[in-house]
Amino acid sequence: MHDDDAPVFVISVAAELAGMHPQTLRQYDRLGLVSPQRAPGRGRRYSARDIARLREVQRLSQEDGVNLAGIKRIMELEKQVEVLSDRAELLLQELHRLRQTAGRVFAAGSAGDIVATAVGRRPPSPARSRALVLWRPGRD
Repeated sequence: MHDDDAPVFVISVAAELAGMHPQTLRQYDRLGLVSPQRAPGRGRRYSARDIARLREVQRLSQEDGVNLAGIKRIMELEKQVEVLSDRAELLLQELHRLRQTAGRVFAAGSAGDIVATAVGRRPPSPARSRALVLWRPGRD
């Protein structure tokens, strides 16, 4: 199993993998474009994800002509989009879950608990209760 976030590359190896000079990586770290983890002796350790990010910085700079401040802003916005997309997915899952329960009927079970049952059905129980409760979210 390969962990893309594992800090395994020292700066010289990371620089070679990214096709850059080690001093460039140090500058990008100072600017906040890439934030490698630190080893106990304070040496930088880069992950595969960091290497991919370095390559993207290089591509944006060389091929698209974006300056470093612009690249930093692009990457910040991409991270924000990722966070918001994750949040939207969670909200959609919650909405789906709520919609599945919105039309269901709940009844008192034989032990006094609340049980879900199909519309028009009573819950199976030894002592059949005649009490039904219809729950609709958002209504008083």
